[in-house]
Amino acid sequence: MREDYQPNELVGRDEEIQKYQAALQPVINGEQPNNIFLYGKTGVGKTAVTRYLLSHLAEDASQYEDLELHLTFLNCDGLTSSYQIATRLVNEFRDETAQISSTGYPRATVYEMLWKELDAIGGTNLIVLDEVDHVEDDSILYQLPRARANNKVSGAKIGIIGISNDFSFRDDLSPKVKSSLCEQEIHFPAYDAGDLQKILEQRRDVAFRDGVLNDAVIRLCAAYGAKDAGDARQSIDLLMKAGDLAREEEAKTITENHVETGRHDLERGRIEEGIRGLTQHGHLVLYSLLTLHLQDGTPVRSRDIRPRYTSFAQRAGRDPLVPRRMRDHLSELVMLGLVSVTERNEGRRGGTYREYSLAMNVELVLSALDEVVDEVGIHESIHSLVTDDIFRDS
Repeated sequence: MREDYQPNELVGRDEEIQKYQAALQPVINGEQPNNIFLYGKTGVGKTAVTRYLLSHLAEDASQYEDLELHLTFLNCDGLTSSYQIATRLVNEFRDETAQISSTGYPRATVYEMLWKELDAIGGTNLIVLDEVDHVEDDSILYQLPRARANNKVSGAKIGIIGISNDFSFRDDLSPKVKSSLCEQEIHFPAYDAGDLQKILEQRRDVAFRDGVLNDAVIRLCAAYGAKDAGDARQSIDLLMKAGDLAREEEAKTITENHVETGRHDLERGRIEEGIRGLTQHGHLVLYSLLTLHLQDGTPVRSRDIRPRYTSFAQRAGRDPLVPRRMRDHLSELVMLGLVSVTERNEGRRGGTYREYSLAMNVELVLSALDEVVDEVGIHESIHSLVTDDIFRDS
């Protein structure tokens, strides 16, 4: 039930696996690997499918004497620049005694170190950059795929697999990076309830004793997962939480009541953890959207959120961020599942734009925003919801 568990077979992703296998075929052929870009929401199987296929690819490659394959996985969460990624990759390829500092070197020097390490390794190198949308500049996404063509390396073939939860990330890439990184694109849609039920049944057969879990519990967990953006991880976590609650009660079976209680506990914990990790401006953007939601002002465009955000920032004694940085905070809220986004296309006259809505329980969000509400003040839209239990100092 844990996130690092790798099942022997993946269900619900046959079409994506087929496309992925075709994109990886040049590796087995001994050719220059494709650069592959995967995108889709959190929990739809991008990373799981990648690890599953690459493990099988490594097994297949080991059967060929003249094929030397090296796999490198790097999660970009917490890495905001190409410099940081390049430094981390150099250290991935070096012994612990030869690690370099993450600061202090000119960028060109770090890249030279990286090319030297890759040439020393040789063979075919697939570098997986998970959550690549965290990186604010795309230099590394151009440098790595073009290293061989630009004569930076001669003994290594390099392929990039970029994985992103942010659908808009690709749109913000420079044209030269798009042409390099996005040679092969695979979109992972949300799982439906049927797919999630098959995934849960697969985990049930391994994780639970016979007879403690009925089909109704599986269906309920799958239905909630499908409702929550088709996130397999959420469905699996919900089933595990229901099992933990049943074990704590020393119950003989897991019931739908355990699922309901578990869902409430997980949702509260997820909201509190997500909001706790936001910056103060992230809190202000979320508070602005919440108050608009309570006044039936959503879905709403970012430009219409901005006046209220600006007012709240000034009340909190903070300088409002420029529109682009405010939109970055909205994107982070979307990624955390606190906010949903809808793409709109009004044709030539209206153009394409995004509208945002609150995607979580209002009371839970409010309880996690108590500090920013104390600082900014109680907006008229939340007066009826404010209680001594939520805001002790009100």
